[in-house]
Amino acid sequence: MEKDKEVNDIDIDTSKEDKRKLMILKIIIGVVVIGILVLLYARYVGTIGLVVKEYPIKTSKLSSDYDSLNIVQFSDLHFGSTIGIDDVNNLVDNINKQEPDIIVFTGDLIEQDIQISDENLDKLAEALNKLSPKIEVLYVLGNHDYDQKTYFDKVTSKLNWHLLDNTYEYIYDNSKEPIVFVGLDDYMNGKPDYQNAFSYLKENDKDLYTIVLMHEPDQIDSISNYSFDLVFAGHSHLGQVRLPYIGAIWTPYGSKKYYDEHYKVNNADLYISGGVGTSMLRLRLFDKPSYNLYRFYTK
Repeated sequence: MEKDKEVNDIDIDTSKEDKRKLMILKIIIGVVVIGILVLLYARYVGTIGLVVKEYPIKTSKLSSDYDSLNIVQFSDLHFGSTIGIDDVNNLVDNINKQEPDIIVFTGDLIEQDIQISDENLDKLAEALNKLSPKIEVLYVLGNHDYDQKTYFDKVTSKLNWHLLDNTYEYIYDNSKEPIVFVGLDDYMNGKPDYQNAFSYLKENDKDLYTIVLMHEPDQIDSISNYSFDLVFAGHSHLGQVRLPYIGAIWTPYGSKKYYDEHYKVNNADLYISGGVGTSMLRLRLFDKPSYNLYRFYTK
């Protein structure tokens, strides 16, 4: 009788152990399946589409002549990653529909470590030349623009864009007082010259509204001694892979301190574009390809 009871107890314990092992196996399989589905989504769904992020810029520093001024910023195209010619044409059409006064590109035109034919470089230049702002397109270089300098030069030599490389430009837009656009060379691979970029401060004693273009947002701390009102940057991709309530999981050097959409740094506003393409990992999660639209309100 006692032996039968011992046998039954062993059978019950064995049954519980088998159920526990089966439950663990189901959990492992479930986690693996969910992980695979998330990766597939991030690769093939998260990287397509285009989001327009609109930000109001309210300022009393500009005259009413600049009320309703529209500036479009796009960044980190990384052509050749998850972005092809059709995507660029779609981006250009979408931006033109916003009827921008000014368009700014904040670096990283072509993805690193890829080969692109001359035919596709010509198609890229042709597509980008269809951008039609009321005034002009301004741009600065990113770190990958130095990595892919040969390709970058072939494309930009055919563009009707204006490079701000440690330089500035006055834009008036029918006003007597200009907006100053300052463009900085790449923080990582270039040679930033802040003194030259802000040299207009020696020529003009007025407190002019100043917009700074840079690729890596952490560079903003290097210009804290200068006066400016607004900064547009890219590079971080806002993390590229983000999680709810957590945000960016990882960001590259140059965007370790500033990597989300907006920061108030001293008295200036820093806006960071999430970018269009992908870098390193061809994945996007909770961070669709996007560009920024800024509408100015002066009244």
